[in-house]
Amino acid sequence: MLSLASRSLRLGAAASQASRRAMATVISGNKTSKLVRERLKKDVEKMKSQFSGFRPSLVVLQVGDRDDSNLYISTKLKAAAEIGIDAKHVRLPNSVTQEEVLQRIMSVNENPSVHGLIVQLPLDSVNRIDTELITNAVSPEKDVDGLSCINAGKLSRGDLNDCIIPCTPNGCMELIRQTGLLVAGKHAVVIGRSKIVGAPMHDLLLWNHATVTTCHSKTPDLPEQVGRADILVVGAGRAEMVRGEWVKEGAVVIDCGINHVPDETKASGKRVVGDVHYASANQRAGFITPVPGGVGPMTVAMLMENTVQSAQRFLLRSQSRR
Repeated sequence: MLSLASRSLRLGAAASQASRRAMATVISGNKTSKLVRERLKKDVEKMKSQFSGFRPSLVVLQVGDRDDSNLYISTKLKAAAEIGIDAKHVRLPNSVTQEEVLQRIMSVNENPSVHGLIVQLPLDSVNRIDTELITNAVSPEKDVDGLSCINAGKLSRGDLNDCIIPCTPNGCMELIRQTGLLVAGKHAVVIGRSKIVGAPMHDLLLWNHATVTTCHSKTPDLPEQVGRADILVVGAGRAEMVRGEWVKEGAVVIDCGINHVPDETKASGKRVVGDVHYASANQRAGFITPVPGGVGPMTVAMLMENTVQSAQRFLLRSQSRR
């Protein structure tokens, strides 16, 4: 998939090595996500032509009115519209109860015209709501975030063809594929063990036959572990914590971090950085993702891909029942 972009990326890497490894080759999430979206748009058009009036449908359920959540949701809605997905934003007030949220989820679960449901986190309610309970209430077939315990369990068992894979790790794997590096047999290090990024990233790399080490806040020899990594994926939530001198020469570095640090030269007084110190890691890595413009755009693209695939599975099930 996306072999043209992958080939140009590898050619760029070869040229960079020829010039005494001046800097790492940048893996652009913006460019790769654009290719994914173009492919998905064609898939949706094909479905619409084969099944008159049919459109993949996505519901984004929000509790409260957080500014950051509103921004993320608008990005998702814009991407969906561009591809041809019918996306609906359902916002519940912050006075909503857990039972009311569950009832709304059940209603979407039972609606055959909806193929994907995401619950925007965090849940911004004045009432106590169990996030885990809400996440697991989403039907596994419509859980396009891939966060329910059913999908997580299948992924951990290696049932990659029978689960929905979380968007950020799935996007990271696509970016790794763009480098042309064969994952099988490589030593991968994942920093972070969150349910959204670290844990599923470990599972994806493992079932793609890498030897995987997961590091976290209690790992005592982090620089030593990082130095062994052919593939390094960082999702720790700490600004520029991974230093360039830790990185193995020629490694693939995937930075999932989004952090704000003070910067007086910016109008806002701050700038966005990742979990990797880019300027120094750029001198040793073979490939590296920028922040912003790396993993972020791929997360949204993979959400769209999960939604389109869910719609395709719905059509297959509908045909098999005839």
